[in-house]
Amino acid sequence: MRGHAFHVRHWGREGAPKLWMLHGWMDASPTFQFVVDALERDWHVIAPDWRGFGLTAWNSGSYYFPDYLADLDALLSLHNPQAPARLVGHSLGGMVAMSYAGARPERVSRLVSIDAFGLLDIPPEHAPQRYRQWLQECAQPPGFAPVADLDHFASRLMRRNPHLTATRARFLAEHLTGISADGVRRHLADPRHKMVNPVLYRLEEAKACWRAIRCPVQWILGGGASDHPLTGKIRQTLHERAACFHELEQLTIADSGHMVQQEQPEQVAAAIERFMAPTRGEAP
Repeated sequence: MRGHAFHVRHWGREGAPKLWMLHGWMDASPTFQFVVDALERDWHVIAPDWRGFGLTAWNSGSYYFPDYLADLDALLSLHNPQAPARLVGHSLGGMVAMSYAGARPERVSRLVSIDAFGLLDIPPEHAPQRYRQWLQECAQPPGFAPVADLDHFASRLMRRNPHLTATRARFLAEHLTGISADGVRRHLADPRHKMVNPVLYRLEEAKACWRAIRCPVQWILGGGASDHPLTGKIRQTLHERAACFHELEQLTIADSGHMVQQEQPEQVAAAIERFMAPTRGEAP
């Protein structure tokens, strides 16, 4: 698809109402397992691994945000060709879903964005330094250290997300890593995702997409401390960002940080199901 090999995870019954789940940066589709386990309705959950993450093929070069929109468009055309889609996205996945819903409003019926509210606006004068850094990283691409011990990897996840249980942390450690071609266990992600993006983030462009969304949107916020470096500054401007949406519901879940769907999956699942409940006569 689009000249790329994609891995798409499915849960539930074929023919049930479709519910798409789009993972965040440095994650993969299994990070929604706990939410899926907590769902009570009959759903067909579809969760792709973005390019360069999980079991999807890597790029031969850098990664750019518009590719995620084109990938989602192609995936929906393949798996959800007739009816508008219900999209759930966390972090990067939420930003992709919101931009896509503005670009193709007719293709999205409802949208849940989990701790994803855009990034900080970057002034144009930062461009020369960004390009210099990107050029240096192209010449010397980053890498990942081997994962020597799954329990250590799991403990790191728990330190960053204090409401994550040990059992769930171990599951994530096992599914976010894999044995590479050289026989070493590594993070299942292309380390080139760590490269600086030479294309500056323009908040006004994102806002223009959000204003074009026509479906109901739900924001789920983690109510506790977060290790995400941009969370505090972005949340200072949430009211300005929220004003872009025609129909927006905001929900804060206590005892959770940026990884809300991992720390409080039962509450996230309940919120999604209430918001996404199929209406009479709605196509699956």
